[in-house]
Amino acid sequence: MEQTNLDLKREQQASMARPRYEYSLAARFFFLAMDVMTGRKTTLAKTKLLEMLASIPYREWETRQYGRMTQGYRDLAVVQQARRILNWGREAQDNEYWHLLVIQEKMKAEGLPDPWYLVPPIPWLIIWSYRVIAWLLALVSLRRAFLFNAEFEDHAEHVYAQFVAEHPEWETQPVHNTLVKEYSSDVSTWADVFRRIGLDERDHRNRSFVYCGQAEYVVRYAGMPETDSPPPAG
Repeated sequence: MEQTNLDLKREQQASMARPRYEYSLAARFFFLAMDVMTGRKTTLAKTKLLEMLASIPYREWETRQYGRMTQGYRDLAVVQQARRILNWGREAQDNEYWHLLVIQEKMKAEGLPDPWYLVPPIPWLIIWSYRVIAWLLALVSLRRAFLFNAEFEDHAEHVYAQFVAEHPEWETQPVHNTLVKEYSSDVSTWADVFRRIGLDERDHRNRSFVYCGQAEYVVRYAGMPETDSPPPAG
């Protein structure tokens, strides 16, 4: 996950300056539902819910890919393609889980309680609903599933960029938390922590666009990870 020689502030500003992707009706409805439930204002609790959902598609793709490998084990190309998706999905969902842990640590440091929508069983119902959506998308069309995830990650990237801009006090808040340092050892302030999270979302966005066959939407930047994997069929 670590990338060196990154200007996190410059990339945050680039995210804010870049127009959002033209979201589908389904994605717009999903984001609206999130705003209705959590409020339009971005808060730590809202980003926490975002990260609780973010890893779900990758897990559903993993299940789908194991099915593909079982059915197509005689075709080495299918197996290699599925393994590539599996490897990326595992890396991405692990990264999203780190985001969740980091946000939880920040909420603990701020003494912030969970709002009503993060009190069980409500979040489990939300997660279950999103799992059904992700499962159906992966079942019907992997390309469409990747595209919806690209929209989700594009939205998340812009949310975090704006979130940092709304909290200038984070620029002078040093990071001493060992868990947060384990997530990213090269960040020194909380502003850079959330910039790093936003850049992770851009990376997930980029790879999702590549895998759905729309590599022209990849946003390139100095120090970015490789994203030239060929899109899968299906």
